[in-house]
Amino acid sequence: MFTRLGQLADECWSLDAKKVSDLLHEREKLVTTGSGNGIAIPHARYTGLPHLVGAVLVLEKPIDFDAIDDMPVDLIFMLLTPPDAGSVHLKMLARVARALRDQDYADKLRGAGSDDALFAILTGLEARDAA
Repeated sequence: MFTRLGQLADECWSLDAKKVSDLLHEREKLVTTGSGNGIAIPHARYTGLPHLVGAVLVLEKPIDFDAIDDMPVDLIFMLLTPPDAGSVHLKMLARVARALRDQDYADKLRGAGSDDALFAILTGLEARDAA
């Protein structure tokens, strides 16, 4: 999965795919980012990145991710931040984790059906948090 996330980072932001994959894998060795309920939030700090970037994958077939509840993962949020992002990194992790604790919201993401539908749901996150 980390290889695919690295490829995605290369396609979207012209980042070094192997470096992204390696950074995510090294981070995962510390403690799983599989937070339970089929959700994982792999994240890393990437030198040279000007700002936070993120990607969402909704998998058709769940994969083993060594999650804290031992359940396979089908919803993956990848976050990459510059090394000097400080609290931005932690705040975004907390924000994503909070949103995904809402089972209805997570189920909407899983059922989005298209990139456009997924984007529409995700961009509603801003309004959802403000409420």
